[in-house]
Amino acid sequence: MAMEPRRRREGRPPYDEAGLEQAALSYAGRFATTRARLAAYLTRKLRERGWEGAGEPPVDRLVEKLASLGYVDDRSFAEARAAALGRRGYGLRRVTEALRAAGVGEEDGAEAKAIARDQAWEAALRFARRRRIGPFASDEPTPEAREKALAALLRAGHPLDLARRLARSRPGEVPEADSG
Repeated sequence: MAMEPRRRREGRPPYDEAGLEQAALSYAGRFATTRARLAAYLTRKLRERGWEGAGEPPVDRLVEKLASLGYVDDRSFAEARAAALGRRGYGLRRVTEALRAAGVGEEDGAEAKAIARDQAWEAALRFARRRRIGPFASDEPTPEAREKALAALLRAGHPLDLARRLARSRPGEVPEADSG
């Protein structure tokens, strides 16, 4: 049984104000997003389909309207993203990069970064456990394996001193959080 190819969207009419608002509401309803991501989405949609309304498309006004209604909340997005990355074992640097990529401003991301900073040790242990690094390794690693483990911890966004402590730990010996 042959399937028909999907119809192309080239024939869709350009956006008017109501259509653009509906697209914004639909996007904000489907995805946790930030002001910057919503604006980028609307700009891309306008580039694809065009604008039929009078004057310039009201992208910024729509983004602010949805933010004032609570459909878009950069601070909540930042806290949720930081918590999710922390649960997966990523460090402050990776959290900061993810928030910057999502367009979260410094003020909205400050609390999320503080939480990531406070939970750095637990996140590093989660990452080490998941990747079987240091105290969670099954056998004593070779020097090359320790270097790879150190590199993995650094790529995960953990600071060098913390990454070294975990990578140098012997299997079964979890270092204390405050030990140097």
